[in-house]
Amino acid sequence: MSDSERIAELEMRVAFQDNTIQELSDVVAKQQQQLDLLQGAHQKLYARLEEVSQGGGGTEEVAGIELPPHY
Repeated sequence: MSDSERIAELEMRVAFQDNTIQELSDVVAKQQQQLDLLQGAHQKLYARLEEVSQGGGGTEEVAGIELPPHY
C-alpha cells in the first residue's frame, strides 16, 4: 500500500467519523429538546397536583372529571 493510498484511506475514515459524530450530535440535540418538553410538562403536572392536594382545585372535580362520592 503506497503512501497516497494510506492517506486516502485515512481521509475516508475521518470523513466517515465526522459524519457519524454529526449524526450523533443531532440525535443528542433532539433528545435534549424532548427532555426539556417533558420536564416542562412534569412541572405543570406537579404544580397542578399540589394545587389540587391543597384544596385549590377542589377534590370533587379534577381536570373536568367528576369523581365519585366515595373519593
